[in-house]
Amino acid sequence: MSEESFDKLRNLLRSVGPAQALDVLIEQFRKAKQYPDWFEARMMRSRLALGLPLIQAPGTSEIPAEARAAYEQAMVEAARETGDLFLADGNIPRAWPYLRATGDSARVAEAMERVEVGEDVDAVIGIALQEGVNPVRGFALILQKYGMCRALTAFGMYGGEKDRERCIDFLARNLHDELVERIASAIQREESAKPEATSIPALIAGRDWLFGEYSTYVDTSHLMSLLQYCVEVTDTGTLELFHEFCEYGKRLSSNFQMAGQPPFEDFYFDVDHYALALAGVEVESHLDHFRRKVREAPLGNVNSQALVKLLVSRGSYQEALEVAMEHFPAASSSELACPTAIQLCQLADRFDLLMQLARKQGDELSYLAASLELDRKTKAGGAA
Repeated sequence: MSEESFDKLRNLLRSVGPAQALDVLIEQFRKAKQYPDWFEARMMRSRLALGLPLIQAPGTSEIPAEARAAYEQAMVEAARETGDLFLADGNIPRAWPYLRATGDSARVAEAMERVEVGEDVDAVIGIALQEGVNPVRGFALILQKYGMCRALTAFGMYGGEKDRERCIDFLARNLHDELVERIASAIQREESAKPEATSIPALIAGRDWLFGEYSTYVDTSHLMSLLQYCVEVTDTGTLELFHEFCEYGKRLSSNFQMAGQPPFEDFYFDVDHYALALAGVEVESHLDHFRRKVREAPLGNVNSQALVKLLVSRGSYQEALEVAMEHFPAASSSELACPTAIQLCQLADRFDLLMQLARKQGDELSYLAASLELDRKTKAGGAA
């Protein structure tokens, strides 16, 4: 502001009083899109109305109890409106601190759906993922700007739980679309007509020529990176996509067949068994595949954990408990990628066995809980 502006402000203060002078300044900041100043002016206006000091010096920031509720309400309203002003200008990074403070992350998540990829999109991606505001949109923006490789890498680093399975589904559908398009284009070049099929098994059926020694249609590392998340998926639609990826992967030449880690050593075949079991397709035959792996593996192997996780997903708690008792009866949750034996006792309604386990492990709390549950169960049975 110029010296003249300060003089005008001083004259305004003398002529109309502090409240109206602040109102003029608030409007001035808004028109100039000086939104942080607008917020501070709004709060000063509230302090004036509540009879509080206009400038909060260090050590004097405590709001009197009688004014606290009104002041906090004014702060929430001012912060929300400031955030909305930044959103209206398409500035999500500047809006976020205000709307995070008010708990209005849904406003920011919705605004992200309208964001176009540009030079400043990285800040939006950071808020979407690191703050957990809209992870799916965050990965969509990464995919648009940087491609599938970066999106999968980012997902591998993403430790949040919010919308995690939706993110897996989003990445799977995009990779599926890419693979279908490339296979269909190869077929069109060979057969002079683009196929109508949109599923991978339908496209590759009867077309062994698609899989030459050096023939591949998407980066194999992308496919393997995505398929490793099979164990986290519950949606049957996503599992069907994983099955299609495996049908494709099984047909690749040895140049593109890479060994995986247990329980997916024979990667595409093992993942396919797992995905189909989770999807409820011929469950027993696919469970048998992992039962055999457990019989052939050392005690405590990740194969037994994979089998337990599958059995739990199917509600087969008693068998899952039997596997856990044989292979990792004393393991803690931090050591496992599946429920512990103690947790499985709860699921299988085996509180007698839970009491025994708790005694062996010196777990007094679990022992007490199991005793109470067993007594309750006994009383309920007697009452019946």
